[in-house]
Order: sequence, then C-alpha cells, then structure tokens
Amino acid sequence: MTDSISQLISAIKNGYLAGKKQVSCPYSKFKEAILKVLAKEDFLEKLEVKGEKAKKEIVCFLKYKGKQPAVEEIRMISKPGLRVYQKADDKTRLKRGQKIRILSTSKGVMTESEAFKKNLGGEVILEIY
Repeated sequence: MTDSISQLISAIKNGYLAGKKQVSCPYSKFKEAILKVLAKEDFLEKLEVKGEKAKKEIVCFLKYKGKQPAVEEIRMISKPGLRVYQKADDKTRLKRGQKIRILSTSKGVMTESEAFKKNLGGEVILEIY
C-alpha cells in the first residue's frame, strides 16, 4: 500500500527540481482539495482535471518567481503510520508568513489560519514554505 499524498508531494518537489512547467498525478478529491489550497495561497499557477472516471488525472502548473521555484520546501507532517492532529485552541501555531500548514478539518481542507478563524482543529497534512 502506498501513500498517494506523499506521491503527490514527491511529484511536485521533483517537478520543481527538474524545472518543469507542469506535473500530473492520478485524481482524487482529497488531492484536488489540497492543490486548490496551494493554488489559492499562490504556490501553484493553476490546476486542471483531465480525463474521465477511472482515468482522471490532475495536472498542476508549477509557479516560479523569476527562475526560482515558488516552493522552497514542502513536507508531509501526518503519515499513514503516525497521524498528527492539531486542536482548535492549540497555542503552537506558526507565525504568519513563515510557513503554511494545511489541515484536513470537518469543514474541508484549509490552511491553519483559516481553521483558527473558524475555531476548527484537524489533521495536519503538510507544511509548505
């Protein structure tokens, strides 16, 4: 069994290292939600869903600032063998502007700051900066 979210993150990292304009991966609603948050936070240009039913795939258009990737580092926090959760009132929030954490909450996938505003906790999926 493989972790599809870590495969997505590896594809994005490798795409940036190779200087590619776009990367693709098999489709899932959860991956699409994560990538929409990354696009909204200005780490990706855009994303497209191509194909039908079982052959659907997500195409991520990578963003560069000049010749530098928009993403310095992206890493998994919660893994299949060790889930990491954050409470709504957790005081260990990241300082604004340094890193962004993406959480899976009961109201959907969102950034840590959005979850804090809505007083929600959830599973910490990844950090990006």
